[in-house]
Amino acid sequence: MAGGRFSPALLVLLCHVLFGSSSFQPALVLDMAKILLDNYCFPENLVGMQEAIQQAINSGEILKISDRKTLASVLTVGVQGALNDPRLTVSFEPNFVPVMPPALPSLPTEQLIRLVRNSVKLEVLENNVGYLRIDQIIGEETAAKLGPLLRDNVWNKVANTSSLIFDLRYSTAGELSGVPFIISYFSDPEPLIHIDTVFDRPSNTTKELWTMSSIMGERYGKRKDLIVLTSKRTMGAAEAVAYTLKHLKRANIVGERSAGGSVKVEKIRIGDSGFYITIPVARSVNPITGQSWEVSGVSPSVNINAKEAVANAQNLLAVRSAIPRAIQSVSDIIRQYYSFTDRVPAFLQHLESTDFFSVISEEDLANKLNNELQSVSEDPRLMIKLTQDHPVIIEEDFEPENIPGDPAFLRNLVDTVFKVRILTGNTGYLRFDKFGDVSVMAKLGEQIAQKIWEALKDTENLIIDLRYNTGGSSASMGILLSFLQDPSQQFHFFTIYDRIQNTTTEFNTLSGLLGPPYGSKRGVYILTSHYTASAGEEFAYLMQSLHRGTLIGEITSGTLMHSKSFQVEDTDIVITVPFINFIDNNGECWLGGGVVPDAIVLAEEAVNHAHEIIEFHKEVLSLVEGTGELLEIHYAIPEVATKVSRVLLTKWAEGSYRSVVDYESLASQLTADLQETSGDHRLHIFYCDIEPESLHDMPKIPTAQEVGYIIDTLFKIEVMPGNVGYLRFDMMADIEVMRAIGPQLIKLVWSKLVNTDTMIIDMRYNTGGYSTAIPLLCTYFFDAEPLRHLYTVFDRSTTTMTEVMTLPQIQGQRYGSTKDIYILTSQMTGSAAEVFTRAMKDLNRVKVIGEPTIGGSLSSGTYQIGNSILYASIPNQVVLSAVTGKVWSVSGVEPHVAAQANDALNALAVAIKIINLRAEIPAILEATGTLVADNYAFENVGADVAEKLAAASGDYNLISSKVDLETKLSADLMTLSGDKCLKTTHNTPPLPPMNPSPEMFIELIKVSFHTDLFENNIGYLRFDMFGNFEEVQAIAQIIVEHVWNKVVNTDALIVDLRNNVGGATTAIAGFCSYFFDADKQVLLDKLYDRPSGTTKELWTLNELTGARYGSKKSLIILTSRATAGAAEEFVYIMKKHGRAMIVGETTNGASHPPETFRVGDSDVFLSIPTTHSDTAQGPAWEGAGVTPHIPVPADAALDTAKGILNKHFAGAKK
Repeated sequence: MAGGRFSPALLVLLCHVLFGSSSFQPALVLDMAKILLDNYCFPENLVGMQEAIQQAINSGEILKISDRKTLASVLTVGVQGALNDPRLTVSFEPNFVPVMPPALPSLPTEQLIRLVRNSVKLEVLENNVGYLRIDQIIGEETAAKLGPLLRDNVWNKVANTSSLIFDLRYSTAGELSGVPFIISYFSDPEPLIHIDTVFDRPSNTTKELWTMSSIMGERYGKRKDLIVLTSKRTMGAAEAVAYTLKHLKRANIVGERSAGGSVKVEKIRIGDSGFYITIPVARSVNPITGQSWEVSGVSPSVNINAKEAVANAQNLLAVRSAIPRAIQSVSDIIRQYYSFTDRVPAFLQHLESTDFFSVISEEDLANKLNNELQSVSEDPRLMIKLTQDHPVIIEEDFEPENIPGDPAFLRNLVDTVFKVRILTGNTGYLRFDKFGDVSVMAKLGEQIAQKIWEALKDTENLIIDLRYNTGGSSASMGILLSFLQDPSQQFHFFTIYDRIQNTTTEFNTLSGLLGPPYGSKRGVYILTSHYTASAGEEFAYLMQSLHRGTLIGEITSGTLMHSKSFQVEDTDIVITVPFINFIDNNGECWLGGGVVPDAIVLAEEAVNHAHEIIEFHKEVLSLVEGTGELLEIHYAIPEVATKVSRVLLTKWAEGSYRSVVDYESLASQLTADLQETSGDHRLHIFYCDIEPESLHDMPKIPTAQEVGYIIDTLFKIEVMPGNVGYLRFDMMADIEVMRAIGPQLIKLVWSKLVNTDTMIIDMRYNTGGYSTAIPLLCTYFFDAEPLRHLYTVFDRSTTTMTEVMTLPQIQGQRYGSTKDIYILTSQMTGSAAEVFTRAMKDLNRVKVIGEPTIGGSLSSGTYQIGNSILYASIPNQVVLSAVTGKVWSVSGVEPHVAAQANDALNALAVAIKIINLRAEIPAILEATGTLVADNYAFENVGADVAEKLAAASGDYNLISSKVDLETKLSADLMTLSGDKCLKTTHNTPPLPPMNPSPEMFIELIKVSFHTDLFENNIGYLRFDMFGNFEEVQAIAQIIVEHVWNKVVNTDALIVDLRNNVGGATTAIAGFCSYFFDADKQVLLDKLYDRPSGTTKELWTLNELTGARYGSKKSLIILTSRATAGAAEEFVYIMKKHGRAMIVGETTNGASHPPETFRVGDSDVFLSIPTTHSDTAQGPAWEGAGVTPHIPVPADAALDTAKGILNKHFAGAKK
């Protein structure tokens, strides 16, 4: 609606099309524009309109349109297109006579009664459903006039219904002032609700519509269901009602999208012509949506033909009436059956607080309940659905089968249920398609022992085929698991909690097995498919969790387990609730969802893959042992290597490597275990079909012809503006190579950079290389004497410690130790490049900008694990800091300033910005010292601060941003001066002056001041900021009338400044004057201004607005640590003159309002207190605060003051 902005180009084009030599058209368009400017309810969209029209008229390039009606149509198209508002129309109606319908309130009461009775229909439908049809929304005045009639014949009758259908399908007229009246009936008395804001353009006023705290008649309230019916004829105030109730979530809308009318549309004559423009002059803005029903209409919750709306609303009310019962039913079922009993209270509370306003069908209700429960529980087993959506599996309790005791029968039964074979490679094979009941398994114990475990006892590995296992009894899994463990050790398998029985059963290793146990050492391989379900999945899950087996095949079915389904009362909704929790040996509750095998293959290929994995597993122990041995020989930190080696073997013994199924997964598992145990991400196991090339072959010394090519390839240089050098090199060359290319390198690269003032070294793409040249590179950036200790290297292969130092002699000129250096880094910066960066950072020689580096190693060896295709990359050197003596972290180098490394311009820009800032710092510090010395209120302190600040300039060498500079400068200024108000600040432009209306001033004053009257005629006055004298003087009469007169006639006064943070001091003299007598002027304070070197005397005023409080009545001022600035000056004066008792805490110790100074030509600004109070009679309050006569905590100050005054008045009465 009216969403466009005025397009000058479009209107210019329109004018070009419209007008020729005729004289009336330009005047007509200008008059139309003026009407729009004065009346259109979106004035912000008209910016630039008059200028564009005048430009079009002045251009003279306009065509003729002689037919007035055609002109009106073209104008309509133009103005609607320019403003995107279809309500704007221009018509040519020379004989139009405006007809003003009589206002409703002016009609006789009898006629109003007939009108209301004809426009209102009320009846009570089946199930106590109210039906109220209103065809015209009456306004506030009419409603007040007909109050008793409406109360007795409409609202009181509606109030007793259980739910209501509010029919606005035929409501095409009405008054917006009646909207709050209706909305109030469907809401509570408190709190009041802001329901609409109406802007009227002709009067340029804004009116807020709120619900009413009191109404005539009984409220319908906000709890009973309300359905509003709309049609495409519903218009105006009725749309406002529907829109408001919808977005307050008070009513569902059923029917058709409403007409999209307007708050107020007027038809205005354009000048003296026969042309008229129809224009919306007011607009509505809903406080919830920020939008309106105008033009777009109200969209229904249920879109249906208006003729069918009543029946549909009745069905909807039936659905909604079932919601409380459905929620209660769901709550009862969850409370009684849900297996996570500790979660039940949170579920019930969540359901109770859930908003079901949007539910308009049983399907909505089911989805809403399901989504809410899922969001809280995160339990996929807990589901709510309509019965027709999906069939729900209801698990039956297992009943023991009636099995005869005949041994032959039992043997045949076991032969039928269990398939046992010995496969190639002495691998046992066991298949069964269902877990039997525990009692059945016990009865078949001897036959199972003979059939299965005697047959399998000598096999080397066992394949258990669960590809066709659809479940059965979970309890019987304990028997099978016991056979697969060492009988000499007690082992916990799993726990089952049954909510219905309220029992917890733990399943542990069983003793007294009838057959030979298979034990825990031999390999077990579980075959699965997407048919594997229920207890079959649980067994597969446990074998993974216990690290007892390797799973091969397809992801299991994820069939719902241990759940019951219940129909929700009076609905077609079914809730499925898990009543059993299956808890593994780690204490984790398994929520189902399918088990993912270690090797995912097609079910029909699972047996073949099992044989391949069995063969691979024969190598695993030797590979794990070999990894540990390599680590103990080569890893740079021996004690860590020993520990990790032991951990690897322990993990293998515990079965952690049963989940690996090939070299790739073994390499991944070993890498994870190495890094987790050692904390070193550089340890890495990888597999490679061919032997990897050594990364540390002896470097080749380049020929003379190759030197130039190497330099051009490895080094990029540039001298940037400001004499800033830029050096990029992407590989750390070996020292022998550097010596070989040294003369050429100095001539072609270094000589062009050595005389720059600052250097940027770009290491973002330097992934490493050789560390042997690092001392040489570092040496160029330090002085010749003394030699600097860069770092210490411990080499595991030689068990030697080597201190790495700068070199005493180098080719070419040194860069020296005083010029700034910046190193750019990225996550690619590795190994030797990291060592160079970290060494320079450790010695505070560089500022690092970019990303944290990768955390590589100075030297890593690549070693083959046995004769396999697995290789281990092992760091064999560690670096110790020259500063701390501790081993450098393996996590990489953290930059001083973070920047995205892939944005080269950004990283360089950050570096250059820091360089430029640092170049400015000396001048900024000097200018700061001068400003403080010349302007700080206390001259001696200012001079001392300036001197000490100049001496501290070296402390600013590591500043990397304007924020850092301002933070440090503020801290130094406050430390050196002891004044919290002497600091850096922001040059915030002043707000433009406000010119509020007298009414707005009154409201502002009511909010800004708080008054009260206590026992014994004790007045109370609180305000939290002092105003500027000129502003206060202009509204003094208003303050006196609405604030001062409420406390001036009290017998004592408490002035509460505990939350007063200061403000301007220009009104202090005036406010103090109210507490002194008129017959004698009092010198309140002397204010010394440092910039001008003058002293100003502050006297009481002779003339005041309103009555004085005088000097005789008791005055207590409350203070706190927050009391600051101007408030402290007032407290200081009143205490110094003995006019008030101060109760509370020592004040903040701020200052008179400071002034803002720009530091030189920089963007740094200082806040400097330039004025201080008279110190002749004692120390200043600035920086120290004003101490109270009676010190008490701020929150106890008011009660203390009242107690003092009440005691005083009690004594006076005696």
